[in-house]
Amino acid sequence: MKYYIIAGEASGDLHGSNLMKALLKQDEQADIRFWGGDLMQAAGGKLIMHYKERQFMGFVEVIFNLRKIAKHMKFCKTDIEEFQPDVIIFIDNSGFNLRIAKWAKARNYKTHYYISPQVWASRAGRVEKIKRDIDAMYCILPFEKEFYKTYNYDVHFVGHPLIDAIANRPQVEEANFKKEHNLSDRPIIALLPGSRKQEITKMLGVMLSLVNDFKDYQFVIAGAPSQAFSFYKPFIKQNNVHFIANKTYDLLSISTAALVTSGTATLETALFKIPQVVCYKANAISYQIAKRIITLKFISLVNLIMDREVVTELIQGDFNKKRLKKELSSILDSKKREQLFLDYYELEQKLGGRGASDKAAELIYNAVI
Repeated sequence: MKYYIIAGEASGDLHGSNLMKALLKQDEQADIRFWGGDLMQAAGGKLIMHYKERQFMGFVEVIFNLRKIAKHMKFCKTDIEEFQPDVIIFIDNSGFNLRIAKWAKARNYKTHYYISPQVWASRAGRVEKIKRDIDAMYCILPFEKEFYKTYNYDVHFVGHPLIDAIANRPQVEEANFKKEHNLSDRPIIALLPGSRKQEITKMLGVMLSLVNDFKDYQFVIAGAPSQAFSFYKPFIKQNNVHFIANKTYDLLSISTAALVTSGTATLETALFKIPQVVCYKANAISYQIAKRIITLKFISLVNLIMDREVVTELIQGDFNKKRLKKELSSILDSKKREQLFLDYYELEQKLGGRGASDKAAELIYNAVI
């Protein structure tokens, strides 16, 4: 069968690649055409557009790039019509994907959505559009099924694909990793400032301001696959800072603590059982708009899933050197760390175990044949 998959960022590329592998196990003759990244390209199929070409963060940035986004949408629709897929699979990236889904459903394409848009966070009215335009929804967060149930929309909870991605990765030998990347024997504080240029610019300087206050540790920046080292270099002014690109999981596996920009990385860090401080700072206008439409108590997936504060969140004005130093000191304390480890174990149980990609692929395949 012919599958058209649309993913829009690094996390979508990861989950899309695992879904593609699972689809190819279900359907050896699968013809897959996709929007994604390097991981999806390595899994097989035909890459149409890389997510690096269409990354925009925040309301203001989207407004400034409306013409480019419209051009991408037009190209996507044309490409779908030429390919004539048996099913279109959308992965997260709701701003783009829900618009394509509306167009696709009106033309009788089968529409499946893997990894639900975060309609539970804001603009819940979009659920009616999802019910209209999406034939099947596959959710990865345990509370999403109940959320959709209140709107009389039956969805599938398949578990979280990060559990598989982390469990299946090759193990790292700490001494060899440190030697390979010229790291000392000091414990590591990992810095995960995000993947988009806008967020890295806002996050990394504040994170690096702590380096001289924690001289018994070494700070290592996890470089995003979407950005070159040349972009990070101007931020690095201290000697006790290292940069490692495209090795975030390896880095987390041997880290003592982490400072993490809000997003999927907060959950990844938790699944590696690494104490963390969650950080977030947006464009001032975008933040004020978001404050008025987002109704959640928390911004990190860890706290949202647990429905209580497990990890500290430093948002906007609270994300400053003084607060960050205090919270980093806290998660380096043994008592705080022990409690976090217990909370992280409970979190993993709530996520439903292994096999998310396989479950989703089987459901999609059986629904389309």
